[in-house]
Formats: sequence, structure tokens, C-alpha cells
Amino acid sequence: MAEIRSILVEAVERGASDVHINVGMHPIVRVNTELIETDFPAITDDDARDMVLSLVGQEKFDKFELRRDLDFSTSIKNPDQRFRVNSHYQRDTIAISFRLISDRIPSIEELNLPEKMKDFADLPRGLVLVTGHTGAGKSTTLASTIELINQKYKKRVITIEDPIEYWLTNDKCMIEQREVGSDCPDFATGLRHILRQDPDIIMVGEMRDLETTSFTLTAAETGHLVFSTLHTVNASQSIERIIDIYPANQQTQARTMLANALQAVISQTLFRRIDKPGMVPSTEIMLCTSAVRNCIRENRIYEIPNIIETSRRFGMHMMDNSIAELCANGLIDREEAILRSSNRGKMEKLLRIASKV
Repeated sequence: MAEIRSILVEAVERGASDVHINVGMHPIVRVNTELIETDFPAITDDDARDMVLSLVGQEKFDKFELRRDLDFSTSIKNPDQRFRVNSHYQRDTIAISFRLISDRIPSIEELNLPEKMKDFADLPRGLVLVTGHTGAGKSTTLASTIELINQKYKKRVITIEDPIEYWLTNDKCMIEQREVGSDCPDFATGLRHILRQDPDIIMVGEMRDLETTSFTLTAAETGHLVFSTLHTVNASQSIERIIDIYPANQQTQARTMLANALQAVISQTLFRRIDKPGMVPSTEIMLCTSAVRNCIRENRIYEIPNIIETSRRFGMHMMDNSIAELCANGLIDREEAILRSSNRGKMEKLLRIASKV
């Protein structure tokens, strides 16, 4: 049997972003988006069970067997490395996915994020959403933004995460980090009492359900700066997802609340770099101007992409423009840029224009 620590150490040494454990397969690591089979023995049922049990203990393992899904975090020493972990069942066998978490919180510049991102740390109130698919770097972007606030302002920050990924150290801010499952039973329960804890800034790991979404919007409406994430690919889809969480008879009120509270939506995805090893994000940024707020209130979400397209002077941009810029700067592959764009013909045109600049 391969010990889980040995597998994780090799993943760190390879510079992997993820580790996947499936019964009947050799452990798999993901390095710069590529899945690579390791030389460790194939995992058996008993191996997978023993791995989870050794990581979480008997009490949490019993809950895992009942719920068939468990999120948690773990770490190893020599080298020091933390992991976000999800254990689950597939085909009635245990599977485990590990995401490597950096000890150091990278800056917005190091992440190659737009300079506009720094402005969100200066907002006095409202809701800022960071969206994208799983593994798009949302948590890292949020941690970088909170760390910038930590360096600039004396604020009280409370986060609710599932699980805690980056450990935030008090600098100018007083920071509390609460982990779902150990510090509070779920997001909704944690948020239900958070306004009594005197926060200036709240970070909600994910808006998963109606209760969590409702509490998050209420916090943003009542004068707090709130950061959260959604598994959506752009601003329009993010707004629609939030509204659709509410029952039909509450959606008009939800649109009003969201129009009042929302400050910005940042959507991102990661590309493999071609200039050096690593990943680089492409982004879409929507700012809540009066035109955007009116579209939300009046259920004209379909007009938002055009507003973003014509509002670059305010710092907004579409995802395809960001992809084209990365390609023009020699950071990502041209064919991948075209393949992952929303409109192949438009992307080819953008790249032709960029090559002439």
C-alpha cells in the first residue's frame, strides 16, 4: 500500500496542482493542467478507506460514510504544504481529490490579475463576486484581495469557508476564519449570527443555496463589504443564478436587492502559460454602473454583455478581450485561445487586430 503522505510529497515535488485517488487506478497528479499517472501501486478499496480514516479520524469518517461526501483540509510536514480535500463515493468506492494550497498568499500583480482588482479592496460596502469553474483560482483571488485589505486598513474581517484554504495572518486587520463543519455547521448558520460579531468585511466561501444567498445579500445591503464566489462563467450567468435561487414570487424583490448591493462581478478561468511553467488567468470584469443596476432591476440581463463591451473606459472588459490580450502578449497558445473563446470568429478577429498593434 502506498502511504498517502508519500503520494502528497511527490505531488509537491512535481509542482502539481491536484492529486486524485481512485480505486483500481494508480494515483494521478495534475501538473500544468495535464493529468499524469504516478508509479505508486494501484489503489485498493482498503487503501482508499484507510487514507480517509487516517486524515479525518473515526468520528468524521462515520459522517462521511453517512453523507457520502466530505470537504476538509490537511497538511504535511517536510515539505510544509496544505491541501484542500474532498472525499466522495463513485461507483460505490471511495475517491479522494486534493488541491494544493500555497503557504504564501500571492499578490494581485503576481497572479497577473487586472490592476482594477485593487480597487475592490477600497470599497466601503456592497457585494463583490468572484466566479468561475472549479479550479479557476477563485479562492486565491479572494485571499489576495483580503490580504491587500489587511495591509491597508484597520478592519474586522470574518470569513466562512469550506474548508479554510489560505491561513490569513493579522496585520492591520483583525481576522477570524470559520470553517464549515468544525467552527460552524454550515454557511447559513454561520451567516445567521455573523452580524452580531461586528464585522466590517465578510467573506463567504460560496453562495450555495437560498438561505446562504439571502444572508449574504442582506449583509451587503446593511453596510458591510462582502466577498463571495459562484460556479458561473460570466457576469450575466452569475446574476441569473442568484435570481433563480429565489422562488418565483420573491424574484422581483431579489432583483431589487441585488441591484442595490452588487458592486462587481469578476469571472476568471486559467490557461497554461507558454512563456514559462505555470498558469495565468483570463478575466471578465463587470462593474455595477447605473446602467447595469437598471438592467438587473428590470430583468434585462441580456443587455449586460453589451454594456461591458462598451464600458472599457470604466475598467470593464469581456473574457474574450482578456484572452486575446494574453495571447498577443505571448503568454498563452493561440489555438487554445481560439478553442476556449465564446466566439471563434470574433476571437480570430481580435487576435488579428492585436497582432497589428
